[in-house]
Order: sequence, then C-alpha cells, then structure tokens
Amino acid sequence: MSHAGDAAGPLTTVEEHLAEILGTIRPLAPAEFGVGDVDGLVLAEDVTAASPLPSFDNSAMDGYAVRVADIAAATEEDPVTLPVTAEVAAGDTGPYALQPGTSIKIMTGAMMPDGAEAVVPVEWTDGGGARVTIRARAGYGHAVRLAGGDAKAGQVLVTAGTRLRPMHVAVIAAAGRGSVLVRPRPRVVVLSTGSELTEPGAPIIPGRIWDSNSFMIAAAAREAGGQAYRRAIVRDHPDEVLPAIEDQLARADLMITTGGVSMGGEHDVVKAALQQLGTIMFRKVAMQPGMPQGFGTIGQVPIFTLPGNPVSAYVSFQVFARPALGALQACDDLGLPAVRAELAGPLRSPPGRRSFLRGVLDSSRGRVTPLTGQGSHQVATLGQANALVVVPERVERMAEGDTAEVLVLP
Repeated sequence: MSHAGDAAGPLTTVEEHLAEILGTIRPLAPAEFGVGDVDGLVLAEDVTAASPLPSFDNSAMDGYAVRVADIAAATEEDPVTLPVTAEVAAGDTGPYALQPGTSIKIMTGAMMPDGAEAVVPVEWTDGGGARVTIRARAGYGHAVRLAGGDAKAGQVLVTAGTRLRPMHVAVIAAAGRGSVLVRPRPRVVVLSTGSELTEPGAPIIPGRIWDSNSFMIAAAAREAGGQAYRRAIVRDHPDEVLPAIEDQLARADLMITTGGVSMGGEHDVVKAALQQLGTIMFRKVAMQPGMPQGFGTIGQVPIFTLPGNPVSAYVSFQVFARPALGALQACDDLGLPAVRAELAGPLRSPPGRRSFLRGVLDSSRGRVTPLTGQGSHQVATLGQANALVVVPERVERMAEGDTAEVLVLP
C-alpha cells in the first residue's frame, strides 16, 4: 500500500480508501416492486417488449382513414369528396372495414380499419360528418403508427443497472409490466455521538451545540437514493455507544456515525467501541477536511465512522459514502460529477493532502469562487457552497485564473 507522508505519520490516499470501501460492499438482493414504486431505484433485470409496441396499427392524428387511390387526385383547387361510413375512437375494439370510395373518421390512437392505407389529417379537410371534402393527397402510411414501429417483440427496452427515471417508468408500464426486479432502496442508519450535542429546538447552554450532523447526513443519504433513519444523539460514554450501534443493525443496510473517531484520546468512544468488534479499520486519509476515517463491517452491515466536524462529515459522505450507496444498488452513478473551472480567487492547501475546498461554481461562465472560512467547523460557509474545489496533494497554492478540478455538489 502506498502512502503520502507528513509529520503525523503515514496517510492513506483517497483512492485507496475508496477502493477498499467499494471492494467490501455487496449489492442488495433484488426484489420485485410494483411499477408505481420503482422511480429512482436501480433495475436488476432487462425489461423486454413481450409484444410489439404498439401492438396494432393506429392513427397518429385526428382525421379520416382512406385508401390512397381514392384521394390521389385531390388538390386545393379540385378537392375530392368521400362519404363517411363510420367513426372510430381511441379504445374502440370493434371490427371496421373500409370499402373503396369511402372514408372512416378516426381519432388519434384509434385502431386502423381493415383496408385503410393512410390517414388524412382533419386540417386538410372540411371536417365533414356524413361526407368529407379532402383538399390534399396522402401517401401510403401517412399519419399511421405501424405495429412494432416503436419496438419489436423481444427487444430490450430498459437494461439492468439503469437507475429508473420517469421516462424509464413510462417504458416499463407501456410494455405491460406491472412489476419489475429492482435493488431496494438502501436503509441508512445515522448516529451522531457527542455529549456536547443538543437537539435542535431545545434550549442551549454554554458548552453545548445543536446537532446538525445527523440531520445533514440523513438528508444526504436520502438524496443519494437511501432510506435514512436518524438515531437520537448518543452521549460520549462507552456503555452507551456500542449498544446503540448494535440496536440499529437490524434495520440497516449501511450505518454512518459521526464524531468520536479522532486519532487519540479517551473521548473517542466510537473508535473504542467498534474496535471491540474487530471489524473496523481506522486510518488517516490524505485529505482535508476529513482526515480521520473509519470503515468496516459489523456482520454484513457496512459502517462508516465519519469525523465530527460538520464540513468534514459532509465532504467524507460525498467522497466515500455516496459511492458506497451506489455500490449497494449495483450502480456506479453516484460519484460526484467533475468539471474544470477557472479560479476566481487564490487558494492554499497543506502539502501531502488533497483538499476539498468549498466554492461557488458558475457553470455558465466556467468559473468557481473559493469561499472564505474553510475551517471544518464552519457550517455556515458550507451552506453557501455548490461545489468542491479539488487541490492535488502536491499543490500548496493556486492563483486566480488557474484551472482547477471542481466536484459539483448534488
């Protein structure tokens, strides 16, 4: 394993830590879900057309079904008039047949009558009821949707591994599927530890702070496709932390704790509790913010132990836990999109660590403005950011006008 070094000892690279995480996680077992409940989930099977789409020839417009020869001479100056023998609405399954020298009024989506070769749009006619005057000719197949014109029977319509969006749901429903096999939404349990924490809405006293981490991480997990459960604040006491974690395992596909994982000290209760289980690797990752990281499994449940400072916890979630949620869904679409942008101001970064600095990206101009107040406790600045400026490990300063890699926040 390669390391970047600094005065504090060897550091694991961001790539190494993420690779270990993704190599550990196994996708959730697929389950059958009704088509009304699959938006945002990842498809676990190919969806094919059981029959042609559409399954019958139908009209693409409101108009008149005709035989081409009967209107071949129609012009604006010399229109053709035909009797109207029937009217076919969408959904009408009756047997209609078009006789030569006649027309049948037809609505959009209605099944084409036997013998009909084209549809004359109503706009080309006088809209007649008993008889219709047609002012232009139409060729074979005009305004007709042919059976199988959208998809042939057996054709793959949506492939396994696709995160289903509304248009995919439409295709699945149009193919007649009432349910499909998908990866379930991962259940994410979030715990904040810290005796200094108080529930928002409660009175505050000096020495305490309102808990923001668990609400933030739970919201981020939902944004990434998870089903998040926030556990109430856990005090910094060894007798409380481990039971609280074990109590939540039954309803977790992924667990995330924040706080209690610094690199030393008797108050690192999460680290102390989890080391009893022997499954969690604690390490220093060559990044800022977010150096102290822990990851492992309890039974089959992956667990992240993120730093307690809110900015560190947020950046750590986006860089490590978000892709892990994708891996649980057998999908690799949850990495943050990266763009190149011109810096609107200078910035500095410690040597040997990859910095993720909060910034405001103006996509239309291709410029990113680094925010002031980059301390890992400064949550107010976090609320202004829509991007993270990535400064490589070997770079200590960048100037205004330099081009930087920027991760776009969800």
